[in-house]
Amino acid sequence: MTKRERYRDWRWRALWWHRFFLLWSTIDGQTRYTIPEELKQGSVVGNLARDVGLGLSEMYERNLRVASEAGKQYFSVDAGKGELVVNERIDREALCGQSASCVLPLQVVIENPLQLHRIEVQIRDINDNSPSFLKNELTLEIAESTVVGVRFPLESAEDHDVGSNGLKTYILSKDDCFSLKVKQIEDGRNVPELVLEKPLDRETKPTHQLLLTALDGGNPVRSGTSQITISVLDINDNIPVFQNTLYKVAISESSAKGTLVVKTKADDVDEGLNGEVEYTFGIHTPDQVLKLFDVNPVTGDIFLKGQLDHEVAMTYRLDISAKDKGTPKMEGHCRVQVDVIDVNDNAPEIVLTSQPSAIPEDALSGTVIALLSARDLDSGDNGKVTLQLPKGSPFSLKPSFSNNYALVTSAVLDRERFSEYNIEITATDTGSPPLTSRKYITVTIADVNDNPPIFSQPSYNVYVRENALPGSILYSVSASDLDFGDNAKISYSILDSKVQDVSVSSYVYINSDNGSIYSMHSFDYEKLKVFQIQVQAKDQGSPSLSSNATVHVFILDQNDNAPSVIYPSPAILGSLSHQRMPRSAKAGHLVTKVTAVDADSGHNAWISYKLSEATDASLFTVSLYTGEVRTKRAVSEQDDSSQRLLIEIKDDGEPVQSATVTVSVLIEDGLHEPILDLKHKVNEPSKKSGRITLYLILSLAGVSVLSVLTFLILAVKCIKNSRDSGSCCMRRSDCDDYKNPNRNLQIQLNTDGPIKYVEVLGGDMMSQSQSFRSCLSPMSEYSDFTLVKPSSTTDFKEMISVLDASLPDSTWTFESQQVRK
Repeated sequence: MTKRERYRDWRWRALWWHRFFLLWSTIDGQTRYTIPEELKQGSVVGNLARDVGLGLSEMYERNLRVASEAGKQYFSVDAGKGELVVNERIDREALCGQSASCVLPLQVVIENPLQLHRIEVQIRDINDNSPSFLKNELTLEIAESTVVGVRFPLESAEDHDVGSNGLKTYILSKDDCFSLKVKQIEDGRNVPELVLEKPLDRETKPTHQLLLTALDGGNPVRSGTSQITISVLDINDNIPVFQNTLYKVAISESSAKGTLVVKTKADDVDEGLNGEVEYTFGIHTPDQVLKLFDVNPVTGDIFLKGQLDHEVAMTYRLDISAKDKGTPKMEGHCRVQVDVIDVNDNAPEIVLTSQPSAIPEDALSGTVIALLSARDLDSGDNGKVTLQLPKGSPFSLKPSFSNNYALVTSAVLDRERFSEYNIEITATDTGSPPLTSRKYITVTIADVNDNPPIFSQPSYNVYVRENALPGSILYSVSASDLDFGDNAKISYSILDSKVQDVSVSSYVYINSDNGSIYSMHSFDYEKLKVFQIQVQAKDQGSPSLSSNATVHVFILDQNDNAPSVIYPSPAILGSLSHQRMPRSAKAGHLVTKVTAVDADSGHNAWISYKLSEATDASLFTVSLYTGEVRTKRAVSEQDDSSQRLLIEIKDDGEPVQSATVTVSVLIEDGLHEPILDLKHKVNEPSKKSGRITLYLILSLAGVSVLSVLTFLILAVKCIKNSRDSGSCCMRRSDCDDYKNPNRNLQIQLNTDGPIKYVEVLGGDMMSQSQSFRSCLSPMSEYSDFTLVKPSSTTDFKEMISVLDASLPDSTWTFESQQVRK
């Protein structure tokens, strides 16, 4: 085999394999790159890692690699950048020959987990090949008797390039006897023909030298030449003539090798060797035709010697030459057209015209997701394809034109139910038997902000101890959003509201990212017991959605207040109180009563009294819960006239808070108006005082029996009897009442802790006033009134402040006419 023949055989095999791989690659190709041929090694084709959805680190971990289905490893992956690069020189003509489309299929293999992607690299032709003739020199023998106008087919040039870079035209060097005509045959190729313009004269010019030049359409133009030598002959002046200039025959692509295709017959009217005809293929017959067909040189019968494929070529055109054995040899020509009958041997194929992109979940019915087409390499009914989707799918196929379809939505989408659909499309042809193929299209549903954040509960109860450090975390609220991405990113904020006429932002702040609520400062239970916070959770969608939750903050009391002595008033007398008693006092005589309150609540405000030190501890005793100072025995003549008592007052909190007060008792002879013991008879200073005492007794009975209902009854009685003693009204106690210069007699009821007491304050705030206080202890067998001596305005204001901070909401104030001493 000559070098040229080996080259032709190699080109044929490359074209064959290319077509095979091209057909195989159309099954599942989704990603396509286009590059020109002859790129240098290392040239970048595209970012493969990004196109298959892998990051650089993931590409390395999952061992991304590329395998070529064409045998040679034309491409490789840059492990550092994830780019598909050229591994070796690519010759489009060696891969695809004269095919208009040259696509190299690749397999992309990804491990852990194992995935397989198919990509296609389209090789674009460049004008790198010049037109060439199979023979650089051609010798023609033409009898001198040949008439003017006879045409002689010349060898067609071949250009491995395609399209505009392929063969375009021919030109012939100047000769008086010959001209060039370019004939376009049925398959669209241009065939040069030599036309005899003048009669030949062998004796004048036996040989004609012509130069045939083939030009392509590239830029710059490339060309190839063939030297034509024409020898002028005489004698044999009849050429063989075929019975038909064109033979047409149809044969199935499944026909076996050796099948008779057609019989051709040429007749030569000459005799002897001049009439003996030998059949051959034309000199410009393509290699692929020579591999498929064979002609009997004696009979002219054409046989099949290769396997036909309708999808490779539907028609073959064979040039048959019949040459006699005369001198000079004469030859006739005919053409055989072989039509290949299709057999349904190719399954239909679904091709994505456009890759589907993410579709929002609120997309209207009929929204186009992707464009696709159906094709079958077969023809006729074998190539008619119908597409189907599974029943119940929220998508449908809308035909457009020429086997093109639009994949559209047909139902409401909800990303929260299905975030992705793997749509199965079935393609079936109408051949017999029908063939089927399937393709899966992944459609991602993009999130729309249609779900507001939802708190874990509509309201929260938070318990915070008072005096906690500022910046302490109070609670963490949490909300969730069924949406995705920014639509599910939640930020927390506190809605503006008022707490004691102050913005709630002055009390707390919230971490917008995690919903943690922190205190701005420490809380004081005695000033603030409970408040509400409206927390809003808002997502970052557009438009954003939000929801609210209520946080109830309850301040828990701590024992942070020591008992405050109301009587005797330490602000006026320091810690020393002077009391007088007669030397004739008997056992159980009420000397005085120490009264204290605690601003705390509950157990922290339970107060107990204890005699800590005394001049004579055997003479006096202090009631544990009422603070009453009484004589334990009768006063004797031997007792000192001046007695000093140190009384300690403790609460029941943890840790215990305490205070002390010193009482100085002066024992006098002949004292006839001691502080009255209310166990016996209370001397009424006036008719009004007696009335007030009656109200107090009724109030004490009402507290122990009917609570709130009794207070209402007392209020009605107060109003009814106020006509005799001036105006009387009932209202809730206010810590600012002492500012009223016209404040009259007040009755304060307190049931906080184990001590129930009623305190009566009377008189102008700016003048001397009389204070009466009654304490009821659950530990004593009876209740007494304590008559507190008048105090100054300053003492009374301070006492009111202490009382207001400690008394519960059930405290009421009764006002009556001013009582002056």
